[in-house]
Amino acid sequence: MLIELDGVRLLTDPLLRNRVAHLRRVAPVDPDGLGEVDAVLLSHVHYDHLHLPSLRRLSHSVRIVAPLRAGPLLRRQGFENVVELGAGEETRVRGLVVRASHAEHPASRGPFMGKAASLGFVTAGSMSVYFAGDTDLFDGMAALGPLDVALVPIWGWGPSLGPGHLDPRSAAEGVARLRAGIAVPIHWGTYYPLQERRGSFLVEPPAEFRRAVAELAPETQVRVLPLGGTLTISRSEEAR
Repeated sequence: MLIELDGVRLLTDPLLRNRVAHLRRVAPVDPDGLGEVDAVLLSHVHYDHLHLPSLRRLSHSVRIVAPLRAGPLLRRQGFENVVELGAGEETRVRGLVVRASHAEHPASRGPFMGKAASLGFVTAGSMSVYFAGDTDLFDGMAALGPLDVALVPIWGWGPSLGPGHLDPRSAAEGVARLRAGIAVPIHWGTYYPLQERRGSFLVEPPAEFRRAVAELAPETQVRVLPLGGTLTISRSEEAR
């Protein structure tokens, strides 16, 4: 996701390849179309979220906000401006406050790095935007709200989910806890395993999520973006 708030542009967990290992992207990506980015928010160290070839497509001077223990890996790759945060800590990016939150998602990156915490991020300026990263429901999620916008993962890249992920209904429960004005389902329908070709998990989760939010968090508006789509939120929508 590319978030633009108060003139600041934040890119979350960039994966800018049309094929990654056994995964193929549903539609091509154009990394050159991103333009200038003020900071990258990295939620955790799994290879499909902290993807070094994608980060290399950006400037090595771009600010990277990452979980604790991810900094040495990034600095060894030549990234000069890395800020490591633990849950509850915050930094500023050109006036915006970026606060790290807990994420319930086990993450490691091989034997030489071991486990590193996973994070979500709440960005606060004229609006509040929560990027959940990869997570399951967790104690303390309600304390992050109320929020103007929640970017909530609702699935993964395959037909089944492992631990530490939200499905459409549990994601809707998360939205209810967050008291989000607008919810945008993410982490679905972008990549698929080559052997699966195009399965129902690429199209059905957002419809299930919309139905679950209508039941569990009826005051929240759901906005489903197509791959590559853009959502512009006006102040009047924010007020509702």
